Amino acid sequence: MKTYTKQKLTFDDFLEECPEEGLYELVDGEIVEVRATRNHDDVADFILLSFNDEIKRLNLNYVVKNTAVLKTITANGIEQGRKPDVSVIDKDVWRSNRSAYSALEEPIQLAVEVTSANWEDDYIDKLDEYQRLGITEYWIVDYLAIGSREYLGNPKVPTVFVFLLDAEGKYQRTYFKGSERIVSRTFPELALTAEQILTA
Repeated sequence: MKTYTKQKLTFDDFLEECPEEGLYELVDGEIVEVRATRNHDDVADFILLSFNDEIKRLNLNYVVKNTAVLKTITANGIEQGRKPDVSVIDKDVWRSNRSAYSALEEPIQLAVEVTSANWEDDYIDKLDEYQRLGITEYWIVDYLAIGSREYLGNPKVPTVFVFLLDAEGKYQRTYFKGSERIVSRTFPELALTAEQILTA
């Protein structure tokens, strides 16, 4: 009896085979559709628009996208294709190849993941992959408080986590709840509270 295993896709395979309609990630060598509720999208859109306003106000050299796919590598050396809910990208990097699809292999400035049913991906897998890639700032927006008590405390309350890359290439975590103002390295003048984001 012969056993056949499906060949795991590389990042380049993923870019070739990914359907044009819908949103997808490459996870463990397979194309996985990414679906979100309207509530999830509202939170992500609020963040995207707030970042965009700040970029315009201060004339910063960034673009904000919700379609960019990042090539990441797991601790086991597996290529992944991750699509953050919000990506803040250096404008020069984004425009360096205008005819390319929205896939990037270099680190971006800031990635935001709004948690959903697969929250462990955001807290564990993507956290490790984004740190490994060298993304300067990573936000986890747990508006439903569905992460574990290890992260959210007891009782669990909606929280915005901000991870900043330190000099050793490791993330240092801070968190914001309620009326606390978010502190961001990318947007130091951002005047948003956790509550404004979490209830968008």
